[in-house]
Amino acid sequence: MSKKKEFPNNWEAISEAPSEYFDEIPFDDFMSWKIGGWEIPSSISCIIRATHLKSKKVTEYVYSSKSAARKRVMKMMDEGEYEFYICDEETIHYLYPGEQDEESN
Repeated sequence: MSKKKEFPNNWEAISEAPSEYFDEIPFDDFMSWKIGGWEIPSSISCIIRATHLKSKKVTEYVYSSKSAARKRVMKMMDEGEYEFYICDEETIHYLYPGEQDEESN
């Protein structure tokens, strides 16, 4: 089994920086830019952020191939213990376990 790739996280340097280092922007512009206009690199097929329903632990998975992401989604759906978001270059989907009604089977 291959070891997971580690990515540097520089949150401490950013959190310790004085507020004067950052330009202020209106809230509406920020929401439009960061929430309404997400971008993921072309090397990434999708990002899955899963929350375990009992422990509330959040785990993020990043995939470069759709087939690997599909396998992860199917596994989580079979387990029925996660709610999760799937983000690709076009959309964001929210999935959660729920009771299926008799007509959908």
